[in-house]
Amino acid sequence: MSVVESLNHRHHRLSLNLFMVVVLAHWAEHLVQAYQIWVLGWPRPQSRGVLGQFWPWLVSSEWMHYLYALVMLIGLFLLRPGFVGRARTWWTIALAIQFWHHIEHLLLLLQAQTGRFLAGEAVPTSVLQLVLPRVELHLFYNSVVFVPMVIAMYLHLRPHAAELERMACSCAAPASRPAAVAR
Repeated sequence: MSVVESLNHRHHRLSLNLFMVVVLAHWAEHLVQAYQIWVLGWPRPQSRGVLGQFWPWLVSSEWMHYLYALVMLIGLFLLRPGFVGRARTWWTIALAIQFWHHIEHLLLLLQAQTGRFLAGEAVPTSVLQLVLPRVELHLFYNSVVFVPMVIAMYLHLRPHAAELERMACSCAAPASRPAAVAR
C-alpha cells in the first residue's frame, strides 16, 4: 500500500485529525490578530497574532505564508481520495478555493522576490487585496476554505448508506456502520 493509499484508508482519521490541528492553529493565529486589531485597538503592524509577537518576521515572511498555503493545498489534495459522495464534493470545493489562495500567495512571493509589485503598489499585493485589506482578505480566504472542509468532514463522519459502502476508511461514526457490523 502506498503512502497516499495508507493516508486515505487505514490512517485516514489520524491524517484528518493531524491536518485539522494544523488548520486550527493557523486559524487561531488569524483570530488572535483580528482580536488585537478590532478589540484591543492595536495598530495593524503590531497585531501579529501569538507567534508573530515572538518572531515578527513570521508575519512579514512571504515564504512562510506561501509554504503554509502550499501545505494546505497538498493536504487537501492528498486526503481527497478518502472522501466519497457529498463529502468529496465539499472537500473538492475547499481544494479548488485553496488552489486560488495558493496562486495569490505565489503572486505575493514572486513580488517579494523580484521587488516588482502589482498595480503600482508599494508592497507585495494579491489580486483580491486590491479590493480588500490583507487581514480581512485572509480571514475571508480562511473562512471560505475552512467551511467546506468542515462540511466535508461532518458528512464524511456521517455518510449515507450508499456512501458508507464506497468508503475505504473507517472514519464513519459507529452509529453509521450497522451494515458493516453485520458482515
